Order: sequence, then structure tokens, then C-alpha cells
Amino acid sequence: MTSFIKNLSYSFKPQRFLKPLGFIVIILLHTQSAVAQLQKTEPPFWFSGMKNPELQIMFYGKNIAQYDVSVSNNVVISNVTKTENPNYVFVTINTQNVAPGELTFSFKSKNKTAFTKKYELKPRRKDSALREGFDSSDMIYLLMPDRFANGNPNNDSTPDTAEKADRSKPGSRHGGDIEGIIQHLDYLHELGATALWSTPLCEDNDERGSYHGYGQSDVYKIDSRYGTNDDYLRLSSELHKRGMKLILDYVTNHWGKHWTLQDMPTYDWLHQFPGYAQTNYRMTTQFDQNASAIDAKMCMDGWFVKSMPDLNQSNELMLNYLTQNAIWWIEYANLDGFRVDTYSYCDKAGIAKWTKAITDEYPYFNIVGEVWMHDQAQMAYWQKDSKIGAIQNYNSYLPSVMDFTLHDAFGNVFNEDKHEWDKGIIKVYENFTNDFLYPDINNILVFAENHDTQRFNQIYPDIRKYKMAMALVATVRGIPQLYTGSEIGMKGDKNQGDADIRRDFPGGWPGDANNAFTKAGRTAEQNAYFDYTAQLFNWRKNKAVIHTGKTTQYVPENNVYVYFRHNDKESVMVVVNNSNEKQTVKTNRFAENIRNATRGKDVISGQTFALENEFSLDAKSALILELE
Repeated sequence: MTSFIKNLSYSFKPQRFLKPLGFIVIILLHTQSAVAQLQKTEPPFWFSGMKNPELQIMFYGKNIAQYDVSVSNNVVISNVTKTENPNYVFVTINTQNVAPGELTFSFKSKNKTAFTKKYELKPRRKDSALREGFDSSDMIYLLMPDRFANGNPNNDSTPDTAEKADRSKPGSRHGGDIEGIIQHLDYLHELGATALWSTPLCEDNDERGSYHGYGQSDVYKIDSRYGTNDDYLRLSSELHKRGMKLILDYVTNHWGKHWTLQDMPTYDWLHQFPGYAQTNYRMTTQFDQNASAIDAKMCMDGWFVKSMPDLNQSNELMLNYLTQNAIWWIEYANLDGFRVDTYSYCDKAGIAKWTKAITDEYPYFNIVGEVWMHDQAQMAYWQKDSKIGAIQNYNSYLPSVMDFTLHDAFGNVFNEDKHEWDKGIIKVYENFTNDFLYPDINNILVFAENHDTQRFNQIYPDIRKYKMAMALVATVRGIPQLYTGSEIGMKGDKNQGDADIRRDFPGGWPGDANNAFTKAGRTAEQNAYFDYTAQLFNWRKNKAVIHTGKTTQYVPENNVYVYFRHNDKESVMVVVNNSNEKQTVKTNRFAENIRNATRGKDVISGQTFALENEFSLDAKSALILELE
């Protein structure tokens, strides 16, 4: 600003300059005042033609509540909410039949305009409301961007963020970014992935441990160490060019050092006791009819950890802020789904309203919630239209949950070599006996590991066991999810800390000795893992019988588990030998599913097996047979 005035003085003679200069100074001082007065506007813009026409805009600035607010274009202001903090005003407008374009909000005192704010309503994409989310035809690839690939070393550390990159420390920032993901989308496509779930990419400005992204400080801004909002749009576009989908990891339960927490709109913007109190992590108190009130409160309202303040979803202003932010990202980034972190720690009523608002706006959009429980009935409680939830007149409206009980079985079953009543592959069979509890069994997420669990290949450093697990993940009901590096045999010990299960992907950084992104760069062992995984999930892509077919399973014998996925057109027989000996499978027992088929072709080896009498399979192996 100073240089602008200085340059003007060289352009004019003093006697001719006085009047224009005074005018310019007044204008600049007025602009300065407006900038100082209005510091934040969120959402930063919105979209015309939404099903819910109500938009609540949060304006933040010093003593901004002293002003009366009006808006141009004959737009109706339906409500103005002011709180105990004079630095906030929440203005609700009705956007019904308001065309895309620019609105002007005027802030007045005593009928004089103190300043104005331009606000844009953007046009929506064609058929935006009808977007189809991820489903059982997909394979979701989960990655942590900081640990995947460093595509732009120039943003490893940035001036506007506290923690700087230091790859020598396991728990520090390592420099992976959006550009690194974009550069390796062809790798994911080759692997057979059809959807990408990245852990949070919004700004997390904690001083340390910020690489995981779950302590967000600005939920409308991509962390500058990952790139920009435009880079995220480019990631979305590049995925869609490949026929792939983008899933955003949304956090409704907590934030980190979010800017509103430095000057909160209301005292109950957060759960306070006052200040900090930690959750008891007992999610069962959410539905336990015998639970004490204090225990239920501490589960929902307690903070997940001390550095992550717990958001109060029962505060209508907070709930609306979270709802609009989620919808904004769907529209802005053209998203295909959410994975919601710590879903069952939120206020039950509030999170159900949040979920319903999103799915009302996008009826085919998918949302999977992290409900980390160890009982099928307790997990099924949280899925939309659950009859178990209905016992308590509760509906979460959450389309999908994660199959943590199957993950639990995977944790030890492949080391249980002998057939026993409650050990061995019977654990996997028993998991599926409870499928009747889920209202939508095809819409649950199945996985062997994720970024919070012990690494599968650490538990089982044996590719045969990996192949058995992947054969199951790829062919059972639900939506398969693969965690980055699993496909090349990556290990990591959670007992050494979370950073060890979140190691850098080899080849993602210049100078890495091993580049696992290419066949030539992978070791022979890595290629063995990759080739099996890619062949399996690429086969799965076009198999409707796996995506939506029925399941018939047979009680395991001799630690051998047999099940069929079938529809009116085809049938697939899956045989898993979890014993440490070669086994012979007599086929007459499976006549109701084999029917007139005489042979089955293994989708991996191409080998054909006769089905008239019996066939054998090796110890610790699986067959996926297309019946002919």
C-alpha cells in the first residue's frame, strides 16, 4: 500500500495531487478498516440449486456483531444469530431460486455502511445431487499422504505451518504430498484399486505429530505441506479420468488447533469440564441401557486425546458448521464418499442429523463410519435402518460401517493350524453367521489392516497367509479395502509406535534405494506380493457375482473353509485351506451349489479342477474357482 502511494506521487505534480491523494487515502483507509473488521467468512462461497436452500454463513471479525447485516439481489435473510462473543455473527439466507452469481453483504451501523463483503454462489456440476458413491464393486486403497510419495520437495516445510519436515524422525513430517499421489495414480490403477481413501489433507498445524492430519486447524484449506486446494481438485480430476473415485477422511469428533478455538463463538462450541477431560473410550455406553449417565457422557463428550478438543455436535451452530463444511467439500472437490473418523464417539443425535443432512442432499453418496467395536450387533447398531438401533428408536443414517470383527479374526487365525471348536478358520465362518444383523450387508468395509492396526505382514511374514487373507477380502460380501504397502509385503510393528505401521512407501522419495512403484524397481518378493494382489483385484472389477451375489458357506472341516458367491448367472467357489497340511476336498457335500458344473477354473493360476469327486489343495493356500 505504501509503495502504491509512493508511485502515485511521482506521477503527478504536487498542486494537482493533493485532492486525488486525499480521496485515495480515504478509500484505502476504508478498505483497511474493512479488512481488519472482517477476518473470516465460512463457507468461503456456496452453490446455487442445493436441495436444502438454507445457508448459514459465519462472519468473524473484531466486534462484528455490532453491525446490522443486509444482502443484495433480493435474497432473503431468514435468521441472524449473535452469540456471547461479539466477534461472530451467523447469517442464514435462503438461496432458493437464486441464480449463480455474486451477492453483496452490507454491514451497517446507524444506517451507514461500514463495509461490504462480496459472496459468490457458484453453479453446481450437472447431476451433482445424483453422484454415485463407492460401493461393493470398488476396491479402496488407503494411504497416508505424508508417507506415500514426495512429488514436490518445495513444500516439505512451509512458512504458515509449525512443524517442519524431518525424515530422519519416524514421527515427524516426511514430505509426502498430493503431487506425489497424482504421480502414482497409474500404479494404483495397475494394482486394481478403483477408489482412493487418503487420511485427512486439511491443515493440521500442531507443533509435532501433525503428519496424520487428524488434528485439523483449518477445515476449508488443504495443508500447504500437501499442496493447495487446487491440487486437491486436480487429484479428484485425475482419479475420475481413470474411472476411479475419491473418498475424503472426515473428522466430526475433534479438531486440533482450529482457528475458532482461539476465540470460540460460544462456550459450548466444545465439550468442556471446564477445559479438558478424556473420553473413557467405552462406546458401548452409547446404547447400554444399564450405563450410568456419567459414563455415557464421558464417552461422547470426553476428548479423544488432550491435543484434540472434542466438538459439541449438540450445539446447533457447530453441527451446522460441520454439515456445511462436509457438503462444501463434496461439491467443491467432486467427491465420491466419506470415511468418518471416530464416528461412534460423537453425540448420537447430532451425528445422525449430520449424516442425514448429507445423504438427503446426495441420496447415492456413500459414507463409511469408523465404529471400532468387537461385536457384530454393536457394529450393526450404527448402520442405517438398523433393527437393533430401532429397539431404542435410533437411526444413525450411516450407510456403511467397517467389519472390525472380521479384522479381529484375521489377527490370529492364520497361525491356528489345527481345526478346533473355536480356533482356526472357524473364526472366519462364525463372523459371517451374524450377517443377518446388518441391514445392508453388501455395504460394509472389509480389510486385513489399516493405518491404526498392527500390520498384517508383521503378524504373518509368510506370503501364503497374505494370499489367503486377500482371497477372502476380495471375495466375501462387502467393500474391500487395502492399506498402502500391504501389496508389496510391507511390515511395521505397532508395538514400536504408530509411526512404524506408517512407514514411507519405498520409491516415493528421490534417492530411495528401492522403488516399489515399478516392476523393475521391486524386489522379487515385492513383485510376488504385487502380482498376486493386482491379478486378484483386477479380476474382481467386473464380477457382479462378487459385488452383489449371495453367499452360501459351509462349516469348515479339517481347517478348510468353503463358500460360494452366486447369482442367477454364475457361481464362484472359494476354498481356503488354513491347515499346515495338504487337504483333499470331497465335492459331493457341496452339490447344492455346484449343481451341474463339472469343473472350476482358478482365477489366479488358470488351473482347472474337476468337481465330480474330489480335488486337493496345498497347505496354507486358497483357490477361487469360477464354476463351468
